[in-house]
Amino acid sequence: MVIAFFLVGLAVHVIFFISIFDIYFTSPLVHGMTPRATTLTPPASRLVLLVADGLRADSLLTLLPDGSSRAPYLRSVIEESGTWGVSHTRVPTESRPGHVALIAGFYEDVSAVAKGWKENPVEFDSVFNESRHTWCWGSPDILPMFAKGASGDHVYTYTYPAEEEDFASTDASRLDSWVFTQVKSFFQSAKSNSSLRASLLEDKNVLFLHLLGIDTNGHAHRPMSQEYLDNIGLVDTGVAELVSIVEEFFGYDGRTAYVFTSDHGMTNWGSHGAGHPSETLTPLVVWGAGVHNALRVTEPQPYDDGYLQDWKLEHLRRVDVSQADIAPLMASLIGVPIPVNSVGVLPHTYLNNSDLFKAESMYTNAIQVLEQFKISLCQSLITHSLEGLVYYHTYDRFFLGCSVVLGFVGWTSYVVLVILKTHARLNRHPRFLPPKQRLCMCVTVVITGFLLIQRSPVTYYIYCLLPVPIWYSVLKDSLWVTAHLCCPQVASFFYRAVLTVGLAVLSLWPFLSGLVGKAKFHSLSWFLGSLFLALFPLMPVVGREPNIHLVTCAGLLALFTSACYLWSSRRRTPLHLGDRQQFVAQVTAARVLCAYVPSLTHSSLQQKQGLPLLNQIISWTTLGSSLLVPLLSSTRLFHRLLSIFLSLAATYLLLSTGIALVIPVQSSSVTSSMSFYLSPSFDPASVYCFLTVFKPFIMGGLMMWKVPLSIFTVFNTLLRNNKLLFLIVLVISDLMALHFFFLVQDYGSWLDIGTSISHYVIVMSMTIFLMLLSVFTHILTSQRLVLWRRPKVHFP
Repeated sequence: MVIAFFLVGLAVHVIFFISIFDIYFTSPLVHGMTPRATTLTPPASRLVLLVADGLRADSLLTLLPDGSSRAPYLRSVIEESGTWGVSHTRVPTESRPGHVALIAGFYEDVSAVAKGWKENPVEFDSVFNESRHTWCWGSPDILPMFAKGASGDHVYTYTYPAEEEDFASTDASRLDSWVFTQVKSFFQSAKSNSSLRASLLEDKNVLFLHLLGIDTNGHAHRPMSQEYLDNIGLVDTGVAELVSIVEEFFGYDGRTAYVFTSDHGMTNWGSHGAGHPSETLTPLVVWGAGVHNALRVTEPQPYDDGYLQDWKLEHLRRVDVSQADIAPLMASLIGVPIPVNSVGVLPHTYLNNSDLFKAESMYTNAIQVLEQFKISLCQSLITHSLEGLVYYHTYDRFFLGCSVVLGFVGWTSYVVLVILKTHARLNRHPRFLPPKQRLCMCVTVVITGFLLIQRSPVTYYIYCLLPVPIWYSVLKDSLWVTAHLCCPQVASFFYRAVLTVGLAVLSLWPFLSGLVGKAKFHSLSWFLGSLFLALFPLMPVVGREPNIHLVTCAGLLALFTSACYLWSSRRRTPLHLGDRQQFVAQVTAARVLCAYVPSLTHSSLQQKQGLPLLNQIISWTTLGSSLLVPLLSSTRLFHRLLSIFLSLAATYLLLSTGIALVIPVQSSSVTSSMSFYLSPSFDPASVYCFLTVFKPFIMGGLMMWKVPLSIFTVFNTLLRNNKLLFLIVLVISDLMALHFFFLVQDYGSWLDIGTSISHYVIVMSMTIFLMLLSVFTHILTSQRLVLWRRPKVHFP
């Protein structure tokens, strides 16, 4: 019966867990439109797109103290031969959605949150797809998604190995050097390759250079570092050489257009993903065929952000755009259809062509939008159509949401019923009950028929029919249960200071309960420890610099408390020689980890010597053995829990960059870990002891592992000693999950989206985790691995 309860509960919560992705995160893209292009001759035959990943607008455009520019070539283009502006990116400010907006003209499909990183969750149109040929050089994380989505095989990609994206590399700018070198070799080989040369001489071609070095240096060294700034100079030199090579190859025919921009910026502490101006303001420089030369102005320009004065560019016309506007601009320059899913508006002030061409291009843009939304050409109605599109894609949200809520409430009621029947001996049966079985069968038939008529997917049947057997189980025992959400727990996810208040109140428990008179030392320890923990929710979650000294101190503190416990309990619960030796070995190993691995790794990375292999081996070995070593210790509860604590603390230590190790349970650290999985917005420095090469799923998995580590020991104690507490925690988690189910959002930055999902995922994962942990706890706290036989003793 107990096993069946856990299996059913696990299945129910897995279904609830998956439901938010069907309800909230569905693709907004519309398919079936006809691509539209102007019939007039375009000004350019080819387009060169250069995207400097992670480049902030101010980093490129701010002059040096001596009045010179760190990017002299691009500065000369801005002042003489091109048109410039600021490209305003939208959140989430990440590489994938940034490139999708640039090249496809729409803002990232939120369903990509739940789908792959390098693969397309849905097929979408792009400027590359509409081109005759597109050649791409750069990162293996970006280029494949445009090649896979293209119709035909006219998009060619050249990428370096993924291992080259190493945050610990001596110089990440070599990634950009590789791209420029490959492009030079490409044009050199085209001179002797007749078929390649013939393809290059055709019109409607695109050359795309993805430059990742700036972003990598920004993550590793921060945007104010010399490495980041020097990388900008390297890119500027590479652009100048590239333009010279391209113009020479095509005989200076004046038919090449150039676009230089960035997918997103970066905060001062080396992250991106949210909506800070340092993340959303990126440079845009356009020059070449069909583009206006620099236009000097004397009148004040309609920008009051102060950047014109800061950048000494107030005398040159500035034309800002939304990031998605760049796609129709590129399409118009080379005469290819605007991507059918584009929501960008052509920035016609960039075009240096006849009024007829501008009008035709704008008309094509309007027709393209008309094809997508089926409404008039009026710009105001485009906004209304977008709102209608949102309504269309969320049409089933209320219906599915109600089904999930019924399931949540039913399951919670059933668990409370089990608690009351088990512990309160409540087993009342009212005299008059409806024919429950017949009623449930009728409801099942009605729901199934409705879904068949609607031609709903299989998952809809699961979400809608699941509440029926759950409520049947509740009604069968004739008990209706009403439960209320625990507001402080929910509020703590949004206002971390609530945890401070809760811990401060909790610190008074020994005095309010009278325990202080019986155990003064333990009461004082409880009081001081609770107040100490109450400080941490007040500390910032993001924007902190790594502090290895804090990690070391926290590790030493954990070892000191463990040693104090062993010393104080030596007479009450004596240990065998083998158990003492194991604890000494664990303490010694943890001390080595504390003093050696994190500090040496940090020092090595600062000196650009890479991640030491020995440190990496020690880190992975510690992670792999963290759940096996405790099984070698005594099965007496507190000795086993101490062994578990030492093993898991060592792993947690290796994943920490600051104060997190001294926080056993803190919702902010859990949220940060979950947010990392849903966005690289989290600082990758947390996993540098394990790997430095950019592998989002492995890094995300390591950060996810921090979630159970911080609460594992506490719940081991609860589940081992009190099943009632387990059921109460289960109910509270379900009620909190129901609350967060309605707070999931599918708009805003990936930090906002990820946080809203992580709140729901955390409490749902807590429930699933508790169910699995209830079984695992029994094994971890009661079973023992015997590697050698010991003399028979009177205690385990």
